[in-house]
Amino acid sequence: MADRFVWFRSVSLRSLIGKSPRSVAGQVFVLQVALVVLLVACAVIALVLQSERDTDAEAKRRSIAVAQTFAHSPGVVAALQTSEPSKILQPLTEAGRKSAGVDFIVVMDTKGIRYTHPLPSRIGKRFVGTIGPSLQGKVYTESVHGPLGPEMQATVPIRNNDGKIVALVSAGLKVKNVTNQVDRQLPIILAAGAGALVVATGGTALVGRRLRRQTHSLAPEEMTRMYEHHDAVLHAVREGVLIIGDDGRLLLANDEARRLLELPPDVEGRHVWELSDLDPETVALLVSGREATDEVHFAGERLLAVNQRPTDREGGPKGTVVTLRDSTELQAVSGRAEVARERLKLLYDAGLGVGTTLDVIRTADELAQVAVPRFADFVTVDLADAVLHGEEPPGAATAMRRTAVYGVRDDHPLYEQGRLIRFLPSTPQARGYGTGKSELVTDLSTATGWHAQDPERTKAILEYGIHSLIAAPIRARGVVLGMANFYRSEQHDPFDEEEQSLAEELVARAAVSIDNARRYTREHALAVTLQRSLLPRALPEQSALDVGYRYIPAQSGVSGDWFDVIPLPGSRVALAVGDVVGHGLHAAATMGRLRTAVHNFSTLDLPPDELLSHLDDLVGRIDQDESTTEGAAGVVGATCLYAIYDPVTRRCAMARAGHLAPALVSPEGSVTFPDLPAGPPLGLGGMPFQTAELDLAEGTQLVLYTDGLIEDRRRDLDVGMELLRDALAGHPDRPPEESCQAVVEALLPGRPADDVALLIARTQGLPPERIADWDVPFDPAAVAGMRVVLSEKLDEWGLSELGFCMELVLSELITNAIRYGTEPIHVRLIHDRTLICEVSDGSSTSPHLRYAATTDEGGRGLFLVSQMTERWGTRYTAQGKVIWAEQALPEAAGKPALAPSWTDAALLGVHGAGPQAPA
Repeated sequence: MADRFVWFRSVSLRSLIGKSPRSVAGQVFVLQVALVVLLVACAVIALVLQSERDTDAEAKRRSIAVAQTFAHSPGVVAALQTSEPSKILQPLTEAGRKSAGVDFIVVMDTKGIRYTHPLPSRIGKRFVGTIGPSLQGKVYTESVHGPLGPEMQATVPIRNNDGKIVALVSAGLKVKNVTNQVDRQLPIILAAGAGALVVATGGTALVGRRLRRQTHSLAPEEMTRMYEHHDAVLHAVREGVLIIGDDGRLLLANDEARRLLELPPDVEGRHVWELSDLDPETVALLVSGREATDEVHFAGERLLAVNQRPTDREGGPKGTVVTLRDSTELQAVSGRAEVARERLKLLYDAGLGVGTTLDVIRTADELAQVAVPRFADFVTVDLADAVLHGEEPPGAATAMRRTAVYGVRDDHPLYEQGRLIRFLPSTPQARGYGTGKSELVTDLSTATGWHAQDPERTKAILEYGIHSLIAAPIRARGVVLGMANFYRSEQHDPFDEEEQSLAEELVARAAVSIDNARRYTREHALAVTLQRSLLPRALPEQSALDVGYRYIPAQSGVSGDWFDVIPLPGSRVALAVGDVVGHGLHAAATMGRLRTAVHNFSTLDLPPDELLSHLDDLVGRIDQDESTTEGAAGVVGATCLYAIYDPVTRRCAMARAGHLAPALVSPEGSVTFPDLPAGPPLGLGGMPFQTAELDLAEGTQLVLYTDGLIEDRRRDLDVGMELLRDALAGHPDRPPEESCQAVVEALLPGRPADDVALLIARTQGLPPERIADWDVPFDPAAVAGMRVVLSEKLDEWGLSELGFCMELVLSELITNAIRYGTEPIHVRLIHDRTLICEVSDGSSTSPHLRYAATTDEGGRGLFLVSQMTERWGTRYTAQGKVIWAEQALPEAAGKPALAPSWTDAALLGVHGAGPQAPA
């Protein structure tokens, strides 16, 4: 309905009238519109008069009804007989007037003196109007000019019980209120008239439009001339036209149709099936009456394009109109155009379908699949071995790997995929690889150079029906990467030079994708090699933790997740897990720098919070340095968790910088996530880090991981944490390696979008019998006693061979602590993979190694310690410092420890527990 309204609104008066006012359609339209306007105007006037008459009659009826109703109301006669009837009747008349919708109700005596009136000032005055007819018992209506203005009123008598007229009552309306009723109806009447005018005009327009379409807005002489021109054009066009009636008779055939179909002169009026010279399929089409568009039919030696349409679509007579076009000469051109279109479509599809991934083998498969069967029956792709590994190929075609094989059948005798083929110089493949130009072999049976490659196989290929070959080099950026070979079998004609050009274009488009995949393979291999070299290749030997780990790279390649296990003095072990945001070489290189920095800072034996503070400063300097370098990108974000576990005290100190909290698996199998203070990510600066210390029972598993393990776009972080809890819980005796595998299988069913580092360490405590500690009095004489107890403990441990060296080391360390340190002094001896001696005191003064002069009496103590032990160093605590020294065990060294002679000791300036160089 909306479409019809829009169409009707768009029709202009000019289009309805026609091109010429003298046209039949224009004259009929003007006459009809004038008649419609006149009829509508008369109808509107009649409606207005009828409305006024009806309104007046309604006003009179209402006035009479109200007056009679009040005259017969109970109590009115009784009120008239009272001494003051106005007091009783005035309220009644006002209430009745308002409820009845009239303007006044007036009660008067038989002389016309008012008892009531809407205007109280008019009470007691004579009624304006005629009361004679009413005194005679009649109902009288009239229009007067009363106190309220022009009024229409009705007067009726009031009778007592005896039927005597005792008073009169008059009710009515002001004339202006009656007129208002008419005025309110007038818009409706006018709107109805306008609507009738629009509808009538629209109907007239439709009639005029149809008439105009049938007469084409032409005058009689113009219509005559039009038909003359129609006949002239119909017989002059170079396209055959036939008009066939509903009964199958040929009503019209122009000159071109007669020529194309070789029709006889008296063909018009005859049935189509009587034309025996026409092709049967053409006759069947003309008789059927169905629609046809560019259907090809033969007429003798001509090839005709036939179009057929019905003639009754616009209300015309039933039948069909047929147009015939000679397309004999265009058929060959259209065939070549179709071939060109198919080739362009092939190139277009190759642009979309080849190179969807950065995988060399997959890209080669896509090249082979896009060409079969639209261009070739079989396609093979041979690439140099170096290309498959991301390298540039050698210049000579010594060997190529068959990377892809695809064909219309699978039982072909061509070389199988994966085979290394060494092409002879006489083959088209070797020539094309060497020259960089494609080779066309239209008949393989005569190609002797190709036969020499493998006579038995070439014979099988020819017997299979393969007869034509195009060998096109895969050339990109001036380098030939391999060869693409297109074969055709007996189902198709041999390749020609145009198809050779198409093959070159097809391979050229694929070559860029293969080269991109090769470059990506090389860069990816370099990045993976770099990342693998930056991650731990093997975990160090230590006794404090049983460690298992997993590193899973992301789908997009290398990233910045890392982990580390670092042995520390005193049998302690540091665990580190970090994550550098981003992917690629920059993230991997940044990860390597951070891991190296953690190793360097750990040699200082810093607490976790201090180590993270130094690491935070380092990342800030990296960002500052790289922000000044053009094209360099800073560290977008980096997190780290650093923990130190002491197997002697079974305490673990840890701090984190923007990293996820670790998980703890108790020896009973329950899983908790400790409330570890969360520091800011590395590089932000300004915020201190906090260290938390936890007491871990022996057998507790400490689980460190990066966010790629639990975070995923398909699940919330809380869900990942619960999955991790479920994977760890209930298996307290499971080895860390098996726990790592179970966690990976539960949380990472496929290749993750982000790389993952997972480190699970089960704590182990040193047995108390392998630890000895003593408090040392702040007196140089106590050194001798400590030598004795040390010797006894070494004999108990079966390490008597180390007694001389360790007594000497202990003497030097205690002497330095007494001379240059403060109380309290404490000695601890640890029997682990090495023998560790620790001397602590309350001073924070750091000792240092120096070379004493020949004339110096002291200063050789620490030098002696460094010569007698594997390692030594200093670490600071909240109570002071600890100087430690490690001595390899005899079984670890592979031979007994050799004690220096007293002569050597004397040369070093050692005299028992004598004073040493100041720290």
